[in-house]
Amino acid sequence: MQIELNGKPHPLPDGATLEQLIAGLSLAGKAVAVAVNRQVVPGARWPTHALAEADKVDVVRAIGGG
Repeated sequence: MQIELNGKPHPLPDGATLEQLIAGLSLAGKAVAVAVNRQVVPGARWPTHALAEADKVDVVRAIGGG
């Protein structure tokens, strides 16, 4: 299947979850926020949130600074 990740096409296996997407992006354990179709999905739901064809996913990484 194909989703839109931060505005660009991104292939994924059918039935992939948000947790699998984040792990595949090497962002597991990092401070990130994720929205699917403009709805924020809490981290606790990532393991069970299955993605669907053409979902629009936005991943934002928090960067600290001084």
